[in-house]
Amino acid sequence: MNASVFDPSLIGFLLTKEFVQQSLAALFFLGILGGVLGPIVVSRQMAFAVHGTAELSFTGAAAALLAGFSVNVGGILGSIVAAVVFGLLGYRAKERDSVIGVVMAFGLGLGILFVSLYGKVGTAFALLAGQVVAVGSQGLIAVAVTTAIVLAVMAIIWRPLLFASTDPVVAESLGLPTRTLSVVFAVLLGAAVAQCVQIIGALLVMSLVITPAAAAVRLTASPARVVVLSVVFAEISALGGFILSLSPNVPSSAVITSISFLIYVVCRVVGSRRRRASGRALVEAPAATTAPAS
Repeated sequence: MNASVFDPSLIGFLLTKEFVQQSLAALFFLGILGGVLGPIVVSRQMAFAVHGTAELSFTGAAAALLAGFSVNVGGILGSIVAAVVFGLLGYRAKERDSVIGVVMAFGLGLGILFVSLYGKVGTAFALLAGQVVAVGSQGLIAVAVTTAIVLAVMAIIWRPLLFASTDPVVAESLGLPTRTLSVVFAVLLGAAVAQCVQIIGALLVMSLVITPAAAAVRLTASPARVVVLSVVFAEISALGGFILSLSPNVPSSAVITSISFLIYVVCRVVGSRRRRASGRALVEAPAATTAPAS
């Protein structure tokens, strides 16, 4: 992959290679994870929590490197522990950001220490920037299993979780286990973020978990449509970005985030125009109904 210009024939050739196909499959699963979880993250205003969870997945992976066991397992454990801590200590929105900031700063300090003791800075960069072309069969199985578990649990808790996310005060007054739902969702989010970190890196997780959902809510208020659009946008960003990065040989993460951001900008513009048009229609409608007949 040394081409410096866009070469469709090279892309076609690379798409026949097993490692590229494994990367595409892994990104497909990440698109599903980000698209399904993202709308709840946006609704609960947890974007900073996603960033913190991703950073602490790096800490878990770095600890795994130092201890000599699976980086994937370490990243998952780091993400889940972080997500549960955020879910428990940052249960109320007014204290969430401060809790995340405190825990993330401490966790990143530990991660830097672990990498320093391990002695290979290049490995730390790989954890931060991702290794999308080095997914492998084990990584693909891990992300596939994670996706299946997340989808199964979300199918069970979706309605009460959505209610608790949009109106937590009323949900709690009606007896819904809002704190339990928060912790369960935090665990699911942690597992999903850990898989994203392994493939696209800790620094770029938000491009698949936050941006597609933020774009989708600009176009519709229907929860079901938001999820569908979020998944579609995440898949376009992940798969399209990776394929386009094959030729010329550029970092896939940069292309993925660029496409994701472009989709958000377009949706923001379209959504703003729709709202302005709706506002004008509401203003003009009363005038039309009260106008005297000719």
